This record gives sequence, C-alpha cells and structure tokens, in this order.
Amino acid sequence: MKMRTEKEMFDLILGTARDDERIRAVIMNGSRANKDVKKDCFQDYDIVYLVTDVRPYVKDKHWIDRFGRLMILQMPEDRSEHPYDYDSGRPFTYLMQFMDGTRIDLTLYPANEYKDNGEPAVSLLDKDSILPEFSDCNDQCYWIKPPTQREFEECCNEFWWLCPYVAKELWRNGLPMAKTLLERNIRSEFMKMLDWYIGSKHDYKVGTGKKDKYIRSYLTHEEWISLKKTYPDLKTDNIWNALFCMCTIFREKAQALANVCGYEYPLEEDHHVLNYIEHIRKLPRDAGEIF
Repeated sequence: MKMRTEKEMFDLILGTARDDERIRAVIMNGSRANKDVKKDCFQDYDIVYLVTDVRPYVKDKHWIDRFGRLMILQMPEDRSEHPYDYDSGRPFTYLMQFMDGTRIDLTLYPANEYKDNGEPAVSLLDKDSILPEFSDCNDQCYWIKPPTQREFEECCNEFWWLCPYVAKELWRNGLPMAKTLLERNIRSEFMKMLDWYIGSKHDYKVGTGKKDKYIRSYLTHEEWISLKKTYPDLKTDNIWNALFCMCTIFREKAQALANVCGYEYPLEEDHHVLNYIEHIRKLPRDAGEIF
C-alpha cells in the first residue's frame, strides 16, 4: 500500500473541514508545526478541529472513516477508568494509525473555548477569524528549565534512595523487578539530572526532545558511550554494572551542576549509599544478616 503524500493528507484534512460547516477552524501543532524539527516519513499530523459542537463527532464514530483504512485506533478520553460523558461537549481525541503508514492525531475542541497554550502551532483554516496570531514556531517552549534548589535536592535524594532497591532485588535474584526499578524509577531521576546538566552547558536554550530522543546531540562521544552502558539486558552482572555506571555519571553531572548553580551536592549520602550497595553485591546469597 503506497503511503499518501503530505499534499494528499492536507487536502483530506482541510477538505473535510471546508465541507463541514460545523468545523470553524483547523490548527496544526506537534512536530510539523515546529520549524526546528527535521522532517521524516514517520511524523504524525497533529490536528485540532475547532467545532461548534463536539458531541456529534463522538456519538457517531464512523465519521472518521473518511480519513482512511485504520490499522489501530485509540480514544484517550474514552478509557474505562474514566469513561467519557457523551453529552458533555468536552474535547475529544481520535488517535488514528492508518494502514498506509500515515497517522492523524485529531482533537475536536469547542470553538468558543480554545486557548493558545504556547506550544508550536500553525493556523491552517480560520473561517471566522477566531484564532490568535501564533508566534514564529520553534522549540523554545521545550527548552530545559533550570532546577530550583529544592528540585535539585529532591532529585539527588530520590536517586540515591532508590539505588538500594535495585541492589536488594539483584541479591534476591529478582531480575525483572530490578530491571524495572532501574529503567523506570531510577532512570527518571538520572535523566532529569542529565538534562539539567546539558541545559546548564547551553544557557538553558536547548531541549533534548520527548523521552530525551535528541540527547545524543548534546553529549560528547565519551559521554554517549558511558550513557549506553546504563542500558543493560537481563543478566545480573550487566544490571549491576549499569547501576554503578549510573551512579558515576549522576555524581559527576550533579556535582558540576551544583557548582554552577551554587547548590550543595549530598556527597555524604552518595558515599554511604554507594558503599552499602557495593556491600550488597558482595554479600553471600545465604547470608542471614546484612552486616
């Protein structure tokens, strides 16, 4: 199946809006509205339809058939834990992945309630001149923000607090839990500190992208090699090595950031926790006591 061209997609999106009197304006946001993002074939079409009434578009879901043959559909506002009130008229989103590889993330929004949130956006259609004048679109709204002293302290505390959890699970041979704790909990604090460090090196006028997908661009070759070592497989020794590598990088970047910001790095906590997890790594499996 041949993938539709950008022109074909915009003709479809705008043609649908022009032919429907209930759709009063069309906004594009996301990566296609950001001139600083390099284009590629996987970019979604993040579209907002400002409509006179959202309800008809959510009560009859077959109206989206016009956009193409679906591979899979999501409707975030209609999840079972928070079922959508179909008479509310609240915004509603169709996340549509099509068989030809194209994707439209379409949000229906009450025209009289729309407010510019400051993110990159482009006006594609405005039947009633209701849209604000969007500024020149770039990625400034995604730039890394410097941490407050409290944010810095809480990040350090949480990182070192979590490290023993991984160590204990590795000693217990609980590999899935250890890996999950490393990747989900500890990495969250680890990447937060790494982002702050990168921001500080560039006067906080850069962003590393969603889930840090652009972070490699802001690291030296040696830093990138070190970062890759923090992503282990499910082997015990490799998880241990990744954990200690994280500790080394975290300390180095946090101390550098602390010097720039005038904050105090908790070196004593760092040493105590590191010694503790090193002790756990050497602890015999049949030990009845920790010390």
